[in-house]
Amino acid sequence: MATVEHCLYCFETLAAQLESRKAMSLDEIVEAYEEYSKVAEGVVSVDKDDSLEKRTPALRRVADSNLSGSSSSSSPASGSSMSLTTETAATSTDSLPDTEPAITESPLFVTWNTVSPRSGHTSLRGCIGTFEAQELDDGLSSYAITSAIHDMRFDPIAKRELPSLEVAVTLLTNFEDCDDAMDWEIGTHGLRISFTERGRRYGATYLPDVAAEQGWTKEETLVSLMRKAGWTGKKEKWQSVDLKVVRYQGRKKSLRYPEYKRWRDWVDRKSEDEA
Repeated sequence: MATVEHCLYCFETLAAQLESRKAMSLDEIVEAYEEYSKVAEGVVSVDKDDSLEKRTPALRRVADSNLSGSSSSSSPASGSSMSLTTETAATSTDSLPDTEPAITESPLFVTWNTVSPRSGHTSLRGCIGTFEAQELDDGLSSYAITSAIHDMRFDPIAKRELPSLEVAVTLLTNFEDCDDAMDWEIGTHGLRISFTERGRRYGATYLPDVAAEQGWTKEETLVSLMRKAGWTGKKEKWQSVDLKVVRYQGRKKSLRYPEYKRWRDWVDRKSEDEA
């Protein structure tokens, strides 16, 4: 499934692009986030011959902070959540380890949302992806920029917008031809439709969470998807169109800018201490 590291990588890629600096690679982020997570949870392992004083200053500071606050009953500032509604807080970190094998390539979509500072509600800011399997290092970085800068429905994302952003990474799996237009489940499947009318070919897709977020029925979802593809026929005539429908599932993870910023600041402090 998509991971926090994938989301961090998208933020890192976009931030580096807007700040005109070199971005960390996905492998570097995975390695750094593993260390960051251990420190943040206060479970940094220490070898028998090692001691707290031998750790890097950045690690000591975070570890000492965790130890000094261990008597507090407050929960971590960010927790794990996953939702099909835009009103729910986005995923940050998982409380349980991911036991699934690491995915190195996959069809994928990168979605950018803006988060209201008052209500926490999200609004779409850009979403582009591909059904062709991509090496994640190249694919995520490419579509993080493409969806942020080149989604023609929106103006390009500017640097000043970074603090208001949420990113969602969806890795697509389990592609299946539907027996008919209704052979899929809301909240489980994304849809990819294609059809031909009057010599023109149409096609469009919705990710698995769209129908549930909008509160649509299956028929409403299909009609909306046909409209998205450019179909202008009468709503009640949609069933007369010979639709080819492919269903798929998506393994999604979301993360908001403050979580990325905390991690990135830790990386910068660690680099300074080790210099």
